[in-house]
Amino acid sequence: MKPWLCDILACPIDKNFPLELYIFSFETSEEQFKEILSVYENRDINQILDEKIIEIQEEQGTLYLKDDIVIEKSVIDLYLNSIISSINEVEHLHDKSSNKLSKRCFSIITQDLKNKIVQFNEKRDLEKIENIFPELYHLNKIKTEIEIKSGLLFCEECKRWYPIIETIPQMLPDEYRDEKTEVEFLKTNKDLLDFTFFKQNLKPFNI
Repeated sequence: MKPWLCDILACPIDKNFPLELYIFSFETSEEQFKEILSVYENRDINQILDEKIIEIQEEQGTLYLKDDIVIEKSVIDLYLNSIISSINEVEHLHDKSSNKLSKRCFSIITQDLKNKIVQFNEKRDLEKIENIFPELYHLNKIKTEIEIKSGLLFCEECKRWYPIIETIPQMLPDEYRDEKTEVEFLKTNKDLLDFTFFKQNLKPFNI
């Protein structure tokens, strides 16, 4: 599962959005995280442009952008608002893994990156838009290329939780869920969650 899915996933039972995402482990290697951080920190615009993740074009004096998050070309204000919305969704992500590099990547998004994108959106100096390309690149890479191996999605409204097992979110109705397997999943990962999590009226199973 890629973090980008949290931009669109709602609870299948009560349709509540957004869901909380707890990450236990990644399929993505540490080397891949290092590469993403390196591009962000070096701020090599040519390298970023060469990957063609961010596409920018001008039509009759109007600037349009699109990328792997905002997949339809959009005028600058709509594009940036969509990007800021995607950044805000990261607030619902909880990295419980042992990976220090992933934590650094997410911290960049919620702190440095968010502030810079919001400031640019307020001033809207289009001649300097390439100044935020490293931020846009970083967000796209983390949201659309990082693979979560294990974790869970949690609906704060109905208290249902859905395991992520071998990269696949298991979002089945209660009657189709395997109690033995899912309780074992909770027990295996209970030390990665705060004890208060289990004090809630978790559905459909708890330990």
